[in-house]
Amino acid sequence: MPEGLFPGGAPFNVAYHLHRLGAEVHLISAIGRDRLGDELLRRLRHWGIDDHAIVRHHGLPTGNVIATLGDGGDARYEITESVAWDQIIVNEDALGPAMRADAIVFGSLAQRSPLNLAAIERLLKVMPAPAWRVFDVNLRPPHDDLELVRRLANEATLLKLNAVEAARLVTGATEEEPGAEEAMARALAEHHGCTAVCITCGERGAGLLRDGAWYWENGHKVEVADTIGAGDAFLARLLSHLLKGEADPAAALRSATRHGEWVASQRGATPEY
Repeated sequence: MPEGLFPGGAPFNVAYHLHRLGAEVHLISAIGRDRLGDELLRRLRHWGIDDHAIVRHHGLPTGNVIATLGDGGDARYEITESVAWDQIIVNEDALGPAMRADAIVFGSLAQRSPLNLAAIERLLKVMPAPAWRVFDVNLRPPHDDLELVRRLANEATLLKLNAVEAARLVTGATEEEPGAEEAMARALAEHHGCTAVCITCGERGAGLLRDGAWYWENGHKVEVADTIGAGDAFLARLLSHLLKGEADPAAALRSATRHGEWVASQRGATPEY
């Protein structure tokens, strides 16, 4: 970012916030044997997040993204290719936690690599049947293969995406249509067999389809520092409620929305609590 280096990446951010919210977290990824990789491990260990399933590569650098901020704090991303997280290796340190997990969170960006696609499919196969399979869609050109995203959505029990991404998947439109969120969520749930679909809409709020019932939470105005990681914090908070078996989806959605707004008011995706 303009003022320095910040740790991040969607599943990384979700792991950070879930850990802060009291969940046991195992982060599965890959980094280089370089200074950025060393710093990421240092921060993870400082936070107390398990890093045993993070592989270190000799020949590939730690991934990085250049974030350019607009006047309203919205970000545009330049995502480096041919980096360590393009080759995530599932070893025993990853398979063990997966076999007893209550949930797995995976994104679409890492699936630009065939090796990673095979890795996530292997993890999904060994997970307990009741575990949440949370697919966080991020359509960032040129890594926005809709057919691949639809294939992965078939594996999800919770599908999370923003309104523009939902419109692209459902109708092929490149812009959202405010008010169409429920219809899109129902279409996605029916087509992909998801028990839950969550659609975020920035400052307008967010909606959740849960077991056939639709819930909506309006956004609150906050002073935005940047929007980086706000959706990841939202997802972590929502999932933390689902993992606790809390019965009120409306309350969970409200809590998650406030949490995302708080992160939008902070710099970076992993602010101190």
